[in-house]
Amino acid sequence: MLTLVATPIGDFDEITLKALNTLKDAEVIICESTKETSKLLRHHGISGKTYEVLDEHFIKDDIPRLTELCRNQNVALVSDCGTPGFCDPGSDIVESCRKAGIEIRNCLGASSLMGLISLSGVKLHEFLFRGFVPQETAARTQAYKDIQDDFKKNRRAVVLMDTPYRLQKMMAEMESFFGDHQMILATDLGTAEEQVLTGIPASVKKQLTKSKAEFMILVKPR
Repeated sequence: MLTLVATPIGDFDEITLKALNTLKDAEVIICESTKETSKLLRHHGISGKTYEVLDEHFIKDDIPRLTELCRNQNVALVSDCGTPGFCDPGSDIVESCRKAGIEIRNCLGASSLMGLISLSGVKLHEFLFRGFVPQETAARTQAYKDIQDDFKKNRRAVVLMDTPYRLQKMMAEMESFFGDHQMILATDLGTAEEQVLTGIPASVKKQLTKSKAEFMILVKPR
């Protein structure tokens, strides 16, 4: 059996009792990083676990082996933080287990996306989750142009994210492509350093004091 376990985004204590019991009972834990996951488990007094790493560098050939582990053992899937399978390689093992007829369960919990939506104060009946934009310059520019087109056609907000070290780069891009749009920037959700900034991109950029942070952005159509 495979159980998807949502882990804290910032504070290690923001985890459900069901999640802790699932991690205690798991024979194998599939994670993005043994360093991050072991820190969480040690905080809650859980030790002696067998880990399998499924990160951005994983080899597709590992999926059948991990799938068989889920068939024969009690396996928990976690990401470094938040809900596994959301913008991380965990979705590959979930898909494989489903095709193989292996039971999959869920331990709901922290979600950066829902955290952003609830903090935004914006009533959203629908939105476009664009997620991580491409790294390559031409593809990145095209992604922003596609969002501009979607604003015109569908008039729905868009949610964007990127790696922490691209925070300043993305803010400059927001100013360039969406300069007259209202936006919400949420950084370091769930931590003592959590910050939510709102306004047009130039205003948000002036308020921003961090050069690097975990972040998500919501941009509203005009």
